Amino acid sequence: MTTVTMDKIVSLAKRRGFVYPSSEIYGGINACWDYGPLGVRLKNNVKRAWWRAMTQMRDDVEGLDAAILMHPRVWEASGHVENFTDPLVDCKVCKGRFRADQLDMVPCPDKPSKHPGEHHCELTEPRQFNMMFKTFMGPVEESANVIYMRPETAQGIYVNFHNVMTSSRQKVPFGIAQIGKAFRNEITPGNFIFRTREFEQMEMQFFVHPDESEKWFEHWKEQRSAWYDTIGIRKEKLRFHQHAEGELAHYAKAAFDIEYEFPFGWQELEGIHNRGDFDLGRHQEYSKKKLEYFDEVTRERYIPYIIETSAGCDRTLLTALIDAYREDVQAGEERDYLAFHPSLAPIKAAIFPLVKKEGMPEIAQKLTAELRSRFEVFYDEKGSIGKRYRRMDEVGTPFCVTIDTETLSNDSVTVRVRDTLEQERVNLSELRGFLEARIG
Repeated sequence: MTTVTMDKIVSLAKRRGFVYPSSEIYGGINACWDYGPLGVRLKNNVKRAWWRAMTQMRDDVEGLDAAILMHPRVWEASGHVENFTDPLVDCKVCKGRFRADQLDMVPCPDKPSKHPGEHHCELTEPRQFNMMFKTFMGPVEESANVIYMRPETAQGIYVNFHNVMTSSRQKVPFGIAQIGKAFRNEITPGNFIFRTREFEQMEMQFFVHPDESEKWFEHWKEQRSAWYDTIGIRKEKLRFHQHAEGELAHYAKAAFDIEYEFPFGWQELEGIHNRGDFDLGRHQEYSKKKLEYFDEVTRERYIPYIIETSAGCDRTLLTALIDAYREDVQAGEERDYLAFHPSLAPIKAAIFPLVKKEGMPEIAQKLTAELRSRFEVFYDEKGSIGKRYRRMDEVGTPFCVTIDTETLSNDSVTVRVRDTLEQERVNLSELRGFLEARIG
């Protein structure tokens, strides 16, 4: 059994160009991260897989990309100005700040083996702290010009409900999907990219008749759970957690989390919520614009209920890294590799000339150029073939294609499979089809 630790994942992520600390040359900035060459490829593949499942494969979900900066009344209507708070406590001894409801999840700065409050800490009484970032629009920094960095993407969907429905000619039930940045001034971010202050959300809001909300809630629980199987996340590492009445958000009628077993315990990966008519009802009240739906068949007017699926792209990427991490021993050598599903792998195939002579590099470079229009490929001629294989294993490349002496005589190449280490001869003319059948 491979023991996955966050130290191993963080080290690999930086070493191989997945994730770097933001502004590292200046000492970094807490809970902000930059995605390197392979990280941005992996992130785009996660978003592409989600977008395809949500919009391309369905005719009842439309796409949207709403602005990050919105009218401040949006956040009053949504309840974020009033309710988007966490209980904050300070330690008078170590000067640390912590969420009062998560003291058992963070180490004491003075004694990391203890939690805040367990050592010689002197904690203040909890006070409420709003997590929205404020800024100002216009040249004058005054209260009338206060604007917020959005803490979620969902509100951009709600205020565009009628715009999208009318322009796309959709009828209830239908959904609106969006991928975009959100910002939260978290008190205790941590666990690498699991909880950060700047992050990317993948959210879908599905508008339904109130009487059908339970049916669609179950539908989307099933759909979202099944999606993780399509990107290769192991089923045994996933579970549902139902929110008890005391856990429910102020807007929710029902809520389930899809949880993953991270090295630091079971934690939320995605939320599925029955938000009722709270959101459209509040925006109708605050904006004075009708957000009702009129059913031309039944002649009924109603405010739709909303079934929400909300996943973090960064958290999904972290899950993919952790879930794919493997260690084994091959030919007496230790090997660590990432067993990514081919659809997520940042590099689908690596192309190697066995040696830098006899025309092998030219054939390999030509093959790389031909495949690049269809796949994310990588050419490498440096080092021994064994070392090149190991480098590609560590970044999760599912196939390595080697141009060797046999290629010169019969136009076949060696294709090595990352997970099994099996090798197969494939004719150059059939290679693209061979890879397409296995990558998708």
